[in-house]
Amino acid sequence: MVNPGGKFGPYSQPGPTRTGPVAAVRDVRVLPGSGQTGAELVRSRIALRVRLTSVSPGDRLPDAGVLAEELGISEITVRRALEAMCQDGLLDRRRGRAGGTFVASEWHTVVALMHDAEEAASLEAFHQLLECGLVARGVDEVPADGLEQLRALVDEMDLADDQERLLELEARFHLGLAEVLGGAGIREFAADLLGRLCLLMPAPAAEAVRARNRCHADLLAELGRGAMDPAVRAVKAHRLAHTGRPDHTDHTHSDRSDRSDRSDRKGHSERTDHADRAL
Repeated sequence: MVNPGGKFGPYSQPGPTRTGPVAAVRDVRVLPGSGQTGAELVRSRIALRVRLTSVSPGDRLPDAGVLAEELGISEITVRRALEAMCQDGLLDRRRGRAGGTFVASEWHTVVALMHDAEEAASLEAFHQLLECGLVARGVDEVPADGLEQLRALVDEMDLADDQERLLELEARFHLGLAEVLGGAGIREFAADLLGRLCLLMPAPAAEAVRARNRCHADLLAELGRGAMDPAVRAVKAHRLAHTGRPDHTDHTHSDRSDRSDRSDRKGHSERTDHADRAL
């Protein structure tokens, strides 16, 4: 039986169908490095489920057959992947009537041993490239209801004070952005990236997520105006928001002020020329 929450769980909902070059990315599953095998897909999707709190350490996972149908891969591949994750300490296998495969209670401790800064940086750069491309391609086609859903996530992040909740909401924002701009297939591709990043890099501190949320708000504002260049800058600023570089919001607001000043000067000049011609 297919998971009612979507092919890849509750974070994968149907979205608008998109055509064109960007939609084709999902078909070839192009990822940095060697790409993702079926076993790696199982790992990354379980990691993303933990980030989204769909499952938590100690929770029982669906049976291998259910996961195989959700992920579109063979059941034997899923079983082998789950067994490998048990050997790595990410999952626990329990026998008996109440048995099954469970997320290990020490999940976060074990994941910390798997961090890879170099590969994570490559994936982050690839994710940024994907979002910049989606923004540039779809800035004039963003549905208003999609933006409203994303704004609701931004507002919720502003009010959240728990790091786990902040991380969940941020992941949902990027999945939602991928779907609004690229459709359900691109959302699944973004889930591939985000799941791998959950395994490869430390979870950012709450302060970093809040700083990046200001970039989310700027991005949505520019998408609402149909302003491609500032929207792309907001995507790029997201990655720099917690690196100690100059605050992106100052530059963003400065850009807006400069545009406003230039517009005012242009309008004043046009009014003056018109008055001179009238005289």
